[in-house]
Amino acid sequence: MREGIYQWKWLCLPLDFYLQRNQLNISEYSAGTSIVMVNISETAKRRSRVKKYYLFVTIIFALELLGFSNADKSKSNNVPFVYTVENGGTDCTAPPLPSISDLPVIQSLPDPFEWANGNGRIKSRDDWKCRRAEIGAEIMHYELGTKPPPPDHLYASFSPDSIMTITIVEGKDTLKLTSRVTLPKGKGPFAAIIGVGRGSGSLPDSIFTNRNIAMIQYNFGEIAPAGFTKVARGTGGFYTLYPDTKVGYFAAWAWGVSRIIDAVERLPELNIDLKHIGVTGCSFAGKIALFSGAFDERLALTIAVESGGGGYTAWRVTETLSGKRETLRNAQGAPWYYEGLHQFDSSVTKLPYDHHELMAMVAPRALFVTGNPDYEWLADESGYVCSKAAQEVWKAFGVPDRFGFSIVDKHLHCRVPDQQIPEIVAFVEKFLLGKESVNTVIATTPYQTDLSPWIKWKAPDLTQ
Repeated sequence: MREGIYQWKWLCLPLDFYLQRNQLNISEYSAGTSIVMVNISETAKRRSRVKKYYLFVTIIFALELLGFSNADKSKSNNVPFVYTVENGGTDCTAPPLPSISDLPVIQSLPDPFEWANGNGRIKSRDDWKCRRAEIGAEIMHYELGTKPPPPDHLYASFSPDSIMTITIVEGKDTLKLTSRVTLPKGKGPFAAIIGVGRGSGSLPDSIFTNRNIAMIQYNFGEIAPAGFTKVARGTGGFYTLYPDTKVGYFAAWAWGVSRIIDAVERLPELNIDLKHIGVTGCSFAGKIALFSGAFDERLALTIAVESGGGGYTAWRVTETLSGKRETLRNAQGAPWYYEGLHQFDSSVTKLPYDHHELMAMVAPRALFVTGNPDYEWLADESGYVCSKAAQEVWKAFGVPDRFGFSIVDKHLHCRVPDQQIPEIVAFVEKFLLGKESVNTVIATTPYQTDLSPWIKWKAPDLTQ
């Protein structure tokens, strides 16, 4: 609103100039509000001109009030697209983290706007910083294990063969990571996508190469080994620095994405636009992308492709679906999660959060998630319910265009169908390239699930 008022003041300047030029007597002239009171002792002709201009200014100001300006509404609301720090909630009070025996049963999806101590709900946009920190603390405590803060020292270099080398020092221990960086031609600065496993994740390279977006490969295996079974807990480079084997791989992998961003910040020769970095991956790598986007506020865009159980689905909802699904119990074949998560195998309704709140941790930054109903294991109906719940957080901020979901069948797992390409491109162009006119209000789904058993709360207004 303030931006609109300032623009209206500029419109008033010609009127002010006209009054002075014609030496008209002004009893009161109040610019910057919706009232302009002018007492003019002059000819009827001059009074008519002033009235016409006053009418014009009033109409323009009214349109500004109603939101019909060229300025993007989210921009005028001053809702950030991205932040400059990994975690802005480090100064927030830690939430209570009771043992499972002391946790209440919550059958529906927990209210993402309710303070963890039960003392009411958040009331303003500023409150979200600490509410988001509470959600993150709960997810790390019960599901992931702790994602460590930035290390003592981090050094980065970039070689002529396009390899970025990251040297991380924690105490007396050292870890080296490498990433292939594919830079567009030209001077930049370039937006960038971090692809889990390969430069563009599971997405076609052309989405990025055709738009002069840099691609940064994330070799997650240097952090912890890939594998779905017979993988030892606490294996991998991450655990040479942080030997707590109770911490799951997803916390470690998300930590690795943050270190890539650290390295990019230290390499100005890459000419990466630090305000336009995204992350993407598919399947378990889609989970990595989602956890990374949730726990690092420097990521402007997260694209989690077919992430299934433990990703964009809700543990509670998946538990109610028939068939073979990636329930909380079934998801723990590999040491991806915190060692203590198994205590909720038969008690998912005791979790004080669910994954609509994991997705909401990305807000108000941009998030796009996809599903594939051809694969029963992915539990995409649960993903739909979870997405509808998460969407309420972006709506509360007044930026619903920053969250989208697309659930489309008839294609192989992690092979993006033609139908989804324009949807993904829209998010890339709007949130990595800054094309604000692109339509990203996307909700593609075959489901019409009754949401009333799951969403029993209303979103507050956090637009102020």
